[in-house]
Amino acid sequence: MKTVPHAQPPAFIDPRTGKLFGIDTLAWRSPDGNPFMVTDLGGISRTDIRTELRSIWRYAAALPVKIAAPVSLGEGMTPLVTADIDGFTCRLKLEWFAPTGSFKDRGASVLISHLRSLGITSVVEDSSGNGGAAIAAYGAAAGMAVGIFVPDYTQPAKIAQLRAYGARVTLVPGTRQDTEAAAILEAEHSYYASHNWHPMFLQGTKTLGYEIWEDLGFRAPDNIVIPAAAGSNVLGCHIAFSELLAAGEIARMPRIFVTQPENCSPVHHALYPDLLGGRAPEYSATVAEGTAIRNPIRIDEMIAAIRGTGGDSAVVAEADIISTAKRLAAKGFYTEPTSAHSIAGLRQLVEMSRIGRDEETVVILTGSGLKATQFYAEQFG
Repeated sequence: MKTVPHAQPPAFIDPRTGKLFGIDTLAWRSPDGNPFMVTDLGGISRTDIRTELRSIWRYAAALPVKIAAPVSLGEGMTPLVTADIDGFTCRLKLEWFAPTGSFKDRGASVLISHLRSLGITSVVEDSSGNGGAAIAAYGAAAGMAVGIFVPDYTQPAKIAQLRAYGARVTLVPGTRQDTEAAAILEAEHSYYASHNWHPMFLQGTKTLGYEIWEDLGFRAPDNIVIPAAAGSNVLGCHIAFSELLAAGEIARMPRIFVTQPENCSPVHHALYPDLLGGRAPEYSATVAEGTAIRNPIRIDEMIAAIRGTGGDSAVVAEADIISTAKRLAAKGFYTEPTSAHSIAGLRQLVEMSRIGRDEETVVILTGSGLKATQFYAEQFG
């Protein structure tokens, strides 16, 4: 099977207005203030995979731009292991095997490579930790000056990691949204390389979907369960499997399920607005800090991906997140609380018969427990 040609040259698109912009534009959002996406691509076939490369760049043919010299640290090719958790069997995608310890290296590699090819030498980013670490590391590898804004409640281990990469770190009091606002203000003097806003980041995270497809012998699983905040894995997987469907490589889409902490669950409330009875949600702090975004900028696209594949969502209480993280660690899976709620959410979805016990389900574990040393120290004294 040959690569399906693009119906039109790839471009950035404002999905709210339908306006198109050049793929080489330096804008990180549309003039109307909306997040860009990349226009639909035709996907690739298994014969287009560069099997000699042990990184996400084996799927370079699926990207909307050609990058002659990628900024790569060996990201991707993470293990997919079968495990029995809470009495049911699933497959765990261990994204903490990435160079900086989280899935966000996929997006950072493509985004920083793209920006370097456009001549960008200085970037700024806002993050609760993992996204910032990825941008800091790949920015350092690209020879860029990097500034990272983080909430002042960020785990000390994550802040230390940022500084080790040479990034200039600014702690911001308040909410995750306050941190974003501070970074955007700083972006008047440096390029805003946002893992939440820039569409090329999603082109990197879509390699997760391509990799799952290859891991499973070039087929789609029945379900993918994803701990989500801004939704880069949700949208990345949806983009990848949509492209594979367009290319004729799979016969159906996997169902996409999202889990979130009960203390900050905007996706669940968007799927089930009647739960609030017309009231505004009252969110609070959560141990799953990496999924504590109250107003995801692409929530409409996330809801469309979940509903369009027949998926669903689940919310997890703080005590359940903590106990699940500890149970996973006791089985050898040392994951940060931010991704532990995916397993707790899966348990709920199985109990509600939204996911069958005999179905093939892939659960994304997004980041290493080494990112949350303080959390585990508090749990075990």
